[in-house]
Amino acid sequence: MESFNEEFCDKLNWFLMEATPHCDHPLAETCWMDGVLMPFVERQLSKKHVNDTRRIETQAWALTNKGDVRFDLLIYFGRYSLRRYAKGSALDDCLPPINDTEAIKIDFEKDLIELKLL
Repeated sequence: MESFNEEFCDKLNWFLMEATPHCDHPLAETCWMDGVLMPFVERQLSKKHVNDTRRIETQAWALTNKGDVRFDLLIYFGRYSLRRYAKGSALDDCLPPINDTEAIKIDFEKDLIELKLL
């Protein structure tokens, strides 16, 4: 089983929904995460690619008071998550604390979410 799959995308969506209110931005209060997509470029999910780049690029959808927003989602791997990914293990316990504003950055102007896994 691969670590980054549809099930993890669902968990990641719920995680981001819980983390969004901790973002210091007016849109954060009205933001509802509406899905994290699997990467369009499948080779991004190869263990070699993730090991070399230490990240996965994908997209997340959100509903805000400015309408539907498609965010670019950059997921950076730390040591722990990189080891787990290489083994094909679940990444659930690699998510940072919900209120860690250093590990979770949501930029509503650039429609960009950056997430640093442990």
